[in-house]
Amino acid sequence: MARRSDVRSVPKVFEAYRTTKGKMLYGRIESALESTHVQRIKGKVNLILTSPPFPLVTKKKYGNETGEAYLSWLESLAGRLADLLADDGSIVIEIGNAWEQGSPAMSTLPVEALLAFKKAAKLNLCQHVICHNPARLPSPAEWVNVRRIRLKDSFTHVWWMSRSKMPKADNRNVLNPYSKDMKSLLKRKKYNSGARPSGHVISEAGFLTDHGGSISANVLELETTQCPEALLKYTGTSWDKNYRDYCTERKLVAHPARMQSSLAGFFLQFLTDKNDLVFDPFAGSNTTGAIAEDLGRRWLGVEADSAYIEGSRGRFKLLRDQGKKSGVRPRTRK
Repeated sequence: MARRSDVRSVPKVFEAYRTTKGKMLYGRIESALESTHVQRIKGKVNLILTSPPFPLVTKKKYGNETGEAYLSWLESLAGRLADLLADDGSIVIEIGNAWEQGSPAMSTLPVEALLAFKKAAKLNLCQHVICHNPARLPSPAEWVNVRRIRLKDSFTHVWWMSRSKMPKADNRNVLNPYSKDMKSLLKRKKYNSGARPSGHVISEAGFLTDHGGSISANVLELETTQCPEALLKYTGTSWDKNYRDYCTERKLVAHPARMQSSLAGFFLQFLTDKNDLVFDPFAGSNTTGAIAEDLGRRWLGVEADSAYIEGSRGRFKLLRDQGKKSGVRPRTRK
């Protein structure tokens, strides 16, 4: 996520580092979209996966626009981001909740921003996905922890949009493990078929085929035992360990609002194939790029804060090893 207060100090866009599958650009997204780095991938991006700065009521350290300025800012980027997509490509944007300043009332700004973005980009809204994380810290703290008049906010909105009405997608790549009851049913090869109160008629063999798992719902609880097996390595805090250790060793401040690694892994496997191109215009700690690389996808990230770029090197073994061999702390240019 770009620190909006810092972007004016970035005079141009240049390559900060590269890996086997991708590269990180240092610069503000508005400038990056006009650069040759991004212009050359126009019409070739299979997935834009990002979590832009949330529309909070007050500015945070990692940077964010507030109020109507956020809506206008995100809307202004919509068309140029959509132009990067391949014909069957998708945009997945995670947007958190917002609250009215000085009030426990929930703001509708995130939804308004999504609708404005969709309209400006002329995209199809494929699905609204909820990313539920029961372990999320209580927020907003003033109304949950202090005054005790709100419930804990434990989810974010994820909006999947596409240029085509038939985008590339395959839910077989993100199947959940079968439940104990389903495994038993498959073993018995028998269940209560027939008409249901809803009017659906279940055939005698309709649920007897083993498809390798159950279809994921659009409410994702990616840190649970029902997480798709393909995502197990990205759950919990283990995937973030190298990044956090790298930041600690170099006395860098870790990004405070990192994308959930299992969420990035879910959509990368759901909507892309190996060697597809993935773009993150607000890369932050570069969760998207690191998991894309691990899954064999090509990637390009843009970040306007040099400190976050510096820390993001820790996600890649190649860059960590280079730092150890040289004995010199690698730095991004100012």
